[in-house]
Amino acid sequence: MLKLLDIGNDKAVAYRLGGKITEDEMTLVLSALKEKIENYGEVFIYQEIESVGGVELDAIVEKIKFFFDVGISNISRIAVVTHKKWMHKIIDLEGKLFKKIDMKGFSIDDKDKAIEFLKNK
Repeated sequence: MLKLLDIGNDKAVAYRLGGKITEDEMTLVLSALKEKIENYGEVFIYQEIESVGGVELDAIVEKIKFFFDVGISNISRIAVVTHKKWMHKIIDLEGKLFKKIDMKGFSIDDKDKAIEFLKNK
């Protein structure tokens, strides 16, 4: 399950994840991201992760195609909100791998701080 959210930031693509991600859901998010990039150049991502149930292979293919077509250079900040502490360690590792993207994990109780993180820079 993937649901787009409105966090009050025009440059942000925000969504909540729970369970398995389908190709249609991935396409929805990637289309929103591409539109924001075309409109604003620099974009932010807000992910709220309730549970991780996997990703359909076709959804992964869509994501790979997107990154070949569009790239990641326009993504400047990513906020990941989850109650899963082990995911915060993965987010920290990804932040070291993608040095040009300011990436930070937040607890579910700190949603407001995550949204503020995307606004301030």
